[in-house]
Amino acid sequence: MKKTVALLVSFIMLVSLAACGNSSSGTGGNSETDRTSRSAAESSADSGQSADEEESGESSQTPDEGTNADASVVYMTTDISPEGIMKAYEALGVELTGDNIAVKLSTGEPPASNYLDPDLIRDLVERVDGTIVECNTAYGGSRSETAMHYQVAEDHGFTDLGKGFLIMDEDGESMILPVEGGQQLSENYVGAHFGDFDGFLVLSHFKGHMIAGFGGAIKNISIGIGSQEGKNLIHTAGRSHTSWFGGEQNAFLESMADAGKSVVDALDGNILFINVMNHLSIDCDCNGNPAEPDIHDIGILASTDPVALDQACLDLIYEAEGNESFVRRVEGQNGAHVLEAGEAIGLGSRTYRLENIDG
Repeated sequence: MKKTVALLVSFIMLVSLAACGNSSSGTGGNSETDRTSRSAAESSADSGQSADEEESGESSQTPDEGTNADASVVYMTTDISPEGIMKAYEALGVELTGDNIAVKLSTGEPPASNYLDPDLIRDLVERVDGTIVECNTAYGGSRSETAMHYQVAEDHGFTDLGKGFLIMDEDGESMILPVEGGQQLSENYVGAHFGDFDGFLVLSHFKGHMIAGFGGAIKNISIGIGSQEGKNLIHTAGRSHTSWFGGEQNAFLESMADAGKSVVDALDGNILFINVMNHLSIDCDCNGNPAEPDIHDIGILASTDPVALDQACLDLIYEAEGNESFVRRVEGQNGAHVLEAGEAIGLGSRTYRLENIDG
């Protein structure tokens, strides 16, 4: 009987989460640092494991010396404030073009998820004259139906920012984007209102995730922009339009990268990315009662490259004190594979230059 109850509880948790401090920043006081991807093999090496004990068999990669002109640039500030997020945006040196700019974020599952503070992003949303956008969830919960989701957005303070708030698949309809060179998907179903916007500012709360391992920019432009139908297709690598169950893990992660690339391609690069590294729970914002963070807040990072941005954030997690539970969550789901897949299909580069914009 106890075993049955435990299995039931685990199943319910999975359904509810499906789709959805000061630690070392690694900059070492330098304004620019070249880095390459940090693999699970590096983590094993750091903990004293020999190369023979590493399951992946990948060679460890370490930060490059000097300056790599070809590396994607990731800008970082430790100032998690309205001024800090504005500074991160301005460091990009690129303005989104067009009259209609979408600001993509997660509205957060009630009652106590770690969604972005509206007061943190308000000035930036006003700066780009943006409309906050989201899509309905596929897993149920308070944001699976349009009327309830609009109420959650109002309760969480997102409806009075910029030009207001829009659920892109509010009518249950999708817009289909082609996927060029994808590993799993040939098309991606996004919210039907996606085409109403000229450019996207993607604001992501970086955190862990029960299925994806972690959530950042790539998850926000794949699962996050997918309609309910699109979310099902991503989870199942294109096999089901009606259910997210039954997908193979690596195929799911590859599908996220495929979907993300279709979004970037459709916007012809008119898209910018900012990740906020605070409230670093191992649980996603689709969890209304997430685990308390073991890692202190780190900062705000920005880039034009979503792969480089998520890689930089993940590297900072690996360098942070108290990271054991977060690392277990990432590696338990092979989360870094979405970065490998994204690089393989040209979504971005795992090699980046981290530039500290403080001081």
